[in-house]
Amino acid sequence: MPAPNESPLIPALAILGSVTFLGLGTSWAKHSLFPLVGAQGTTAVRVGFSALLLLLWRPWRWRLSRHDALRLVAYGAAVGAMNLCFYLALQTIPFGVAVAIEFSGPLAVAVLSSRRPLDFIWVVLAVAGLAVLLPWEPGAGALDPRGVGFALAAAVFWAAYILFGKRVGHLHAGHSVSLGLTVAALVVVPVGISHAGADLWTPAVLLTGIGVAALSSAIPISLEMVALKRLPQQAFGIMISMEPAVAALLALVLLGEALSLAQWLAIGMIMTASMGCAATAQRRGAPPTAAAGTQGPVARAD
Repeated sequence: MPAPNESPLIPALAILGSVTFLGLGTSWAKHSLFPLVGAQGTTAVRVGFSALLLLLWRPWRWRLSRHDALRLVAYGAAVGAMNLCFYLALQTIPFGVAVAIEFSGPLAVAVLSSRRPLDFIWVVLAVAGLAVLLPWEPGAGALDPRGVGFALAAAVFWAAYILFGKRVGHLHAGHSVSLGLTVAALVVVPVGISHAGADLWTPAVLLTGIGVAALSSAIPISLEMVALKRLPQQAFGIMISMEPAVAALLALVLLGEALSLAQWLAIGMIMTASMGCAATAQRRGAPPTAAAGTQGPVARAD
């Protein structure tokens, strides 16, 4: 919790900074890396360099049991698959929309772990938001079904990431996240190499990849650790739910991805569902929000 004389703005600014840097990193990746190495190559350099950066935690300092090692493999595989599916979704659908759809995964985890009738109101609201976004009819304004499918797959893997992350939550965060991202890199880097080939090793790609990894991992995890030390879990979850809106605004400014009024409404409905779920969550041993999972933002794709 914050010190008595510490400004309450510090955790709020830390969370805003975290989601902003995440959005900047992803927008930069989509603008600069996608044309060079595609979504697969982008995932490889983003996750690969993030794993290398987090080796600064020196995870070999801690002992690891066989059971924890197996759990970390499952956790890391979910992280890798989540990142890959999210970037594949970004090839054909707007950034903000992809983030909103992806939020349905952790929201489902939170609600399914609840027995409170009020939480099912948030389910209805989130499903209604998804219904607005899904491409029911073909047309000029409809979202690409394949991109939506990848975003939904990313949501499933985000839910798995939370569940597996809870099983290694007793480990030091630096230990579990660094080893988890190492496993994730082992999952996605071969996919990126097979897709991009020698283009993956050009100086432009490698330098941009380092920058994207820093913006998407090192800076956000540092800022969220500042916020987590100063906020209750529910308050943290409510504030982190601004991610889809921040992503959509950054994509509008940096990528020129203008959304329709209906898409903005759908994003707002999913954000409201996430915030409502966080606000009404009780201490029940399950993560109440999209940001929960004890492992911090470094593993997230958005």
